[in-house]
Amino acid sequence: MSANFMMLFFLRKPKNYQDGPWPVYLRITVNGKRSETTTGREWMPDRWNARAGRAKGTADGVRRLNVFLDGLQQKVYEAHRLLEDAGELINAENIRDAYLGKYNTSHLLIETFRDHNDKMEALLGTEYSKGTMTCFLTSFKHTQNFVKSKYRQDDIEVMRVDNAFIRDFDFYLRSQCNCANNSAVKNIRNFGKIVRICMANGWIKADPFLHYKKRMRVVDRVYLTTDELDEVAHKNIGTGRLSQVRDIFLFCCYTGLAYIDVQKLRSSDIVKGVDGEKWIDIKRQKTSTSARVPLLPAALNLIARYADHPHCERTGKVFPVSSNQKMNAYLKEIADLCNIDKPVTFHTARHTFATTVTLLNGVPIESVSKMLGHTNLRITQHYAKILDIKVGADMAALKTKFASR
Repeated sequence: MSANFMMLFFLRKPKNYQDGPWPVYLRITVNGKRSETTTGREWMPDRWNARAGRAKGTADGVRRLNVFLDGLQQKVYEAHRLLEDAGELINAENIRDAYLGKYNTSHLLIETFRDHNDKMEALLGTEYSKGTMTCFLTSFKHTQNFVKSKYRQDDIEVMRVDNAFIRDFDFYLRSQCNCANNSAVKNIRNFGKIVRICMANGWIKADPFLHYKKRMRVVDRVYLTTDELDEVAHKNIGTGRLSQVRDIFLFCCYTGLAYIDVQKLRSSDIVKGVDGEKWIDIKRQKTSTSARVPLLPAALNLIARYADHPHCERTGKVFPVSSNQKMNAYLKEIADLCNIDKPVTFHTARHTFATTVTLLNGVPIESVSKMLGHTNLRITQHYAKILDIKVGADMAALKTKFASR
């Protein structure tokens, strides 16, 4: 027990007292601050040992009262221990409330996760994107199902989350949910945010992720080669809906914008850059980082093509962008028409900008990273397959040197 924690049983004289027993009270003291409550018992003051805080004598009534007070003392010690184990604030009032059953020392995992998601939903559109919300809802559902599967309960105390829990949850995601490595790691990382909240509040003592070493695996990014990009750009597509999707896709190939960024792109986001030419100047939806991209002539032509479109005139948007699901469905048709045997999605445009349009044409990786709105260079290296491109360029230069000897 803590040295600054003390407890004492004492008698308190009633108001307007004339004769008879006094009520027995319990006093809890922590760091000099007191909290008191009645025990529900009474005793005669002349038969009370104030120093010991017990009834004095050998009669049966004395023994019964002292045994009762001993039991209360153990309950107070147990309340103090529970508060310590839960990492709660130790003060006289909290110990008293825990002893009386008025203080909830348990914090539930699913309840905490649900509370986090409710707060995230309240900040949707300002602090968090819809995609982030969807990811955490998925992770919440996996956590909920795992707890039901492993513990046969709807919820458990957060104190039960340890390294074994994390490892079992990881195995559950891979075996029962058929999650690939990266999907499993992402769900565990989302769950890790809930664990950090619990640790910050002192509800979990030791970090359960201390020996969890699973990492994301590098996934090859699909991008269009120069020939494939030219084929898409010059393919005669008769259908209006496909032509519109093709144009917006090409614009993103020339600018590196993600779907959500081009969907929200407004005419006011096209500004005059430091070189006097037109640039895109936006904050990326995903990371809230700035992305400033000089517009290539091909991109400017595409903007001009939709300047008079009714949707663009009405909303101030640069392009009439459909839902991401529809855009991806139409892109599959376009890929088939162009004989491109790759799983082309709208995000392929961003990869194409990073590789074929910029890095392959000698644009420094630092500039590419800035235009993509990445927070560090390592993301760009992985994202744009910089290693393959750089190795190819370096070896081509080496071949030239050997040939000239």
